[in-house]
Amino acid sequence: MMEVREFMSSLVAGGMAGTCVDLTLFPLDTVKTRLQSQQGFYKAGGFRGIYAGVPSAAIGSFPNAALFFVTYECTKSVLGPLLSTKEAPLIHMFAASLGELVACIIRVPTEVVKQRSQACPTLGAHQVLIETIKQEIPFAVVQFPLWEFLKALWSWKQNHAVDSWQSAVCGAFAGGFAAAVTTPLDLVKTRIMLAKKGTTTASGKVLPILSHIWKTQGISGLFSGIVPRVTYISLGGFIFLGTYDKIHKVLL
Repeated sequence: MMEVREFMSSLVAGGMAGTCVDLTLFPLDTVKTRLQSQQGFYKAGGFRGIYAGVPSAAIGSFPNAALFFVTYECTKSVLGPLLSTKEAPLIHMFAASLGELVACIIRVPTEVVKQRSQACPTLGAHQVLIETIKQEIPFAVVQFPLWEFLKALWSWKQNHAVDSWQSAVCGAFAGGFAAAVTTPLDLVKTRIMLAKKGTTTASGKVLPILSHIWKTQGISGLFSGIVPRVTYISLGGFIFLGTYDKIHKVLL
């Protein structure tokens, strides 16, 4: 089981890392959201007011990331001794998924305010919760097992634990890859969150929305916003996981 010191280290390190990355990369997230908007980039605001919604992000960042990492580390500490090394990716997938579910307590209200400020959507919080879970869990299931695997591989290659900067590099690769493969899901989430009430898109059905985008815009349409998304999340993974690793080690 996780000790109190380990718990507090995860709490503080996760919160500080989340705040750092969200405030640093907020403009890229705004650009990505507007690129994915059905009304078009410039009608959604273009490059104007790219810090719109930053107060809500700043308030929600610390508790959101803190809750995620406390849940993630607690789950690993409980399940780790019960399963073999070969089953480690499954533990990491489950721990990351559970972490995302718990973090949604903070993330969803923050996301509603932030995206309404970024591109004026009209979606209810309960729908945002559903769409956030649909998009975040697949992302976490790819990112965190890959991050842990890359760290383990690098540790094995150099015969000692990775440094914080190496953890950050692994985070950047893991985040970028996860961002790329889950871009269509993120696009659907953004379209639903920005949709007008009563429209087909606002109903929240993922497959019909993906099918419509595919038929009308092709493969490029499905990956709208992929460049700022991968850039944002790769940089975010570097800052977020590197900062977390460094602060966590210092506090321990």
